[in-house]
Amino acid sequence: MQGWAVLWLPGTDHAGIATQAAVERWLWQQRGLRRQELSRAQFLTELWDWKERHGGAILEQLRALGASLDWSRCAFTMDPGFSRAVTEAFVRLHGAGLVRRSRRLVNWSCALRSALADVEVEPRVLGGPTVLSGPGWPRAVTFGVLVRFAYPVEGDDDLELPVATTRPRDHAGGRGRGRAPGDPRYQHLHGRHVRHPFTGRLLPVIADPSVDPELGTGAVKVTPGHGHPDLALARAHRLPPPRGVIGDDGTMRPPGGGWLQGAHRFDARERLVAALAMRGLFRGCQDHPMTLPLCSRSGDVVEFLLKSQWFLRCREMAQRAREVTSILGRWTSGSLKLVPKFHEKNWKTWMDNAGDWCLSRQLWWGHQVPAYRVGAPPPENDEDPPENEDPPENGDPPENGDPPEGLWVVGRDEDEARAAAARACRCPPAEIQLHRDPDVLDTWFSSALFPFAALGWPEETPDFRRFYPTSLLETGSDLLFFWVARMVMLGQELTGRLPFSQVLLHSLVRDAQGRKMSKSLGNVIDPRDVIAGASLQELQEKLRRSNLDPHELAVASEGQAPIPHGIPECGTDALRMALCSHNAHGDDIRLDVATVLSYRHFCNKVWNAVKFVLAALGPEFVPQTPEEAAPRRPMERWVLSRLARAAGEYGRRMEALEAHGALAAAHHFWLRSFCDVYLEAAKPALRGPGEAAETRQTLLSCAELGLRLLAPFAPFLAEELWQRLPRASPASPTICFAPFPDAAMLAHWCCPEVEAEVEAMREVVRVVRALRETFRLGAARPHVAVRCPEEMRAAFRELGPALQALAQAGPLRLLPQGAEPELGPGWVGAPAGPGTHVYLCLQGLVEPSAERSRLSARSRSLQRRLQALTPEGGGDPSAAPPSQQRQVASIQAELARLAQALQALGPPEDAPPLQ
Repeated sequence: MQGWAVLWLPGTDHAGIATQAAVERWLWQQRGLRRQELSRAQFLTELWDWKERHGGAILEQLRALGASLDWSRCAFTMDPGFSRAVTEAFVRLHGAGLVRRSRRLVNWSCALRSALADVEVEPRVLGGPTVLSGPGWPRAVTFGVLVRFAYPVEGDDDLELPVATTRPRDHAGGRGRGRAPGDPRYQHLHGRHVRHPFTGRLLPVIADPSVDPELGTGAVKVTPGHGHPDLALARAHRLPPPRGVIGDDGTMRPPGGGWLQGAHRFDARERLVAALAMRGLFRGCQDHPMTLPLCSRSGDVVEFLLKSQWFLRCREMAQRAREVTSILGRWTSGSLKLVPKFHEKNWKTWMDNAGDWCLSRQLWWGHQVPAYRVGAPPPENDEDPPENEDPPENGDPPENGDPPEGLWVVGRDEDEARAAAARACRCPPAEIQLHRDPDVLDTWFSSALFPFAALGWPEETPDFRRFYPTSLLETGSDLLFFWVARMVMLGQELTGRLPFSQVLLHSLVRDAQGRKMSKSLGNVIDPRDVIAGASLQELQEKLRRSNLDPHELAVASEGQAPIPHGIPECGTDALRMALCSHNAHGDDIRLDVATVLSYRHFCNKVWNAVKFVLAALGPEFVPQTPEEAAPRRPMERWVLSRLARAAGEYGRRMEALEAHGALAAAHHFWLRSFCDVYLEAAKPALRGPGEAAETRQTLLSCAELGLRLLAPFAPFLAEELWQRLPRASPASPTICFAPFPDAAMLAHWCCPEVEAEVEAMREVVRVVRALRETFRLGAARPHVAVRCPEEMRAAFRELGPALQALAQAGPLRLLPQGAEPELGPGWVGAPAGPGTHVYLCLQGLVEPSAERSRLSARSRSLQRRLQALTPEGGGDPSAAPPSQQRQVASIQAELARLAQALQALGPPEDAPPLQ
């Protein structure tokens, strides 16, 4: 509508972990099958069938929401073209030395039996002992407890080293024991060793400043195979290579001891503590606040395990990403601007602390890593190196080509990989035996390529050249990673290359109680249910089909209890406006169906307003171009000035990416200026032959341009109504191509003087309405007199018909400025702005005696409420608590009106005429 060529690309990703877990659960529930009972090809067939059944839901929701996407370009991250792009990116990154295979600690989900990205680990803060349950656990487990036990010092039966840990389950993998250098309690143990009570291994006591002497006993176990701080400490002191004692499935493995092998890690924890107690080494427990890492996908406790995986080196790329936003507060064309600005702090923290990205996932659903091991296939069980292996000289984990790993090569296909292996081994390609890595790449590796692959990259298609005029992604060193709202966007450095430079990081949409939406909680809101409505029975039937386990299903069903009548039908436009009405730059959005319903009512009001306009125009009306209307009457000039002001505010807010402010500007014009004021004021004008033509054109201009303002937020309503309006030729075929109203287009309508005059008139209307309400005049139209400054008399005279229509008043009389008029008992007056006073004639409209009794009773009731709110302040609003001051002020204002009304009633006799 603003004349820009724009593209919104539709697409979906394959959601590797979530989809595979859902299909595994479905196979077990429906057929009693485990994934391991199928071949990889058979399981992938099941996954593709699942995708065909359920993969279109998001796209259907987007269509229902009226998203203006180019559906001809719809892409899926497992499409053949997309797969070629993923392979190309991996190969180029590997060729540039940014991707390499290494043995490191990774986040491991035992429930999923896969590595996880850092953003898939949710830290749960525990204030102390907390009982939790998890997938596949033998029973509930208590966390937030520090276990203390002792190690005998070798060579002295009278000495021991007490240590404390929250993870007794992995202590068999210990390589040493740490203490703070200056801790006087353990100075005598410098250079000594303790003996492990189960393995018999001698463990050195080392001093390191990373050990907190105030935590627990001041001494810690060092298990570098299961924790990053321990691994760093072990490398710094050149301890023996780390050993892992927890297997992929969460059971204990050697060297944890034969008596524990195969036990679940949380069973082993209890058995270890009991065994320590039997040996007289257990020293008790204490409550301990801690942060527990949980798998966001399964809810399982994340373990840190040593694994041979593919990693992407991110440090230098993160630094370049950091630099494009490093000019905080100042940015030039081509730099990246984060909106809202407070995200720059998080951006800096992420970029300054970016570690290498573990790309491997132990799944079958996804893009298989295009890497091949030369010779023997990769081992199914990722075992540790031999016990007697010396640590690397530089303290780093083994790199490509170390003996346990063998030789790995990368290629776009097996032939390219075979050729690379032949060059490395200096032998004919026919003699090379290759085995492809069974792992797949993290879903975000392919999703990050979406802006490029969806347009045809790596082929230089016309579409790709149109949006990316320079050659992108030519070498791995040109790649840049942005972690934006848990998304990694892969592409070349953006400065000066792309036609956009702002990234809006919007708030998270939560439920009405502020909870993150989750299927297991039953609080996920399908937009189609809000649009079309859904009964509680329909919502619960959806839950039953959602593949939840019995426990999650029970919790989710209970979560839907607060909506016993289901979700009422609200329509697409109301839902869009409700979502856009929240400040996406601030706190998380709490989506309440009541808010959506309020916008449905607003849509109804817009519909009825345009219906009134169409009836007022009639069949003989000949329209002008809406922007060219030039009325002379003040109400018409006022409403068009308000429209121009709304368009200007709308434009400013949109430029600042503040959709909520833009919507508020359009909403306020339709509701407060057009519907509530101008439509009522226009009714008497439409009855006058000399005024009707000007009023009709103004009605059309407001409705036509007002619908253009609404179109981005309410496209269905706006299009339907816009098509019904008469338009001057030539006309756009759709509102989507109509010029968008902006401040420059409508600047000739701006008239602050008329706005001020109409606002003064509206203040008189508000006072008359308040008096009508006070005296319960109903449909009666009392005589009204207005005393106003001399300079306003002409304006009030011209605005008289509008005042009478809006205030539901009878004959209007303007009084000269000066002395107070003589009022009889039948008149009541009230101020209406500087120098303006309003008088209302009640003669014959109320029964004075009954009205006096009613008003007196109301006054006494308010006095009692005021005393209750300010028992020590005598009704002074400043004496009330801040939360009640507004209520106190409102009561005082009503008391003043009642006192004035009682005085106006005077003695019980007829009111004389106003002098």
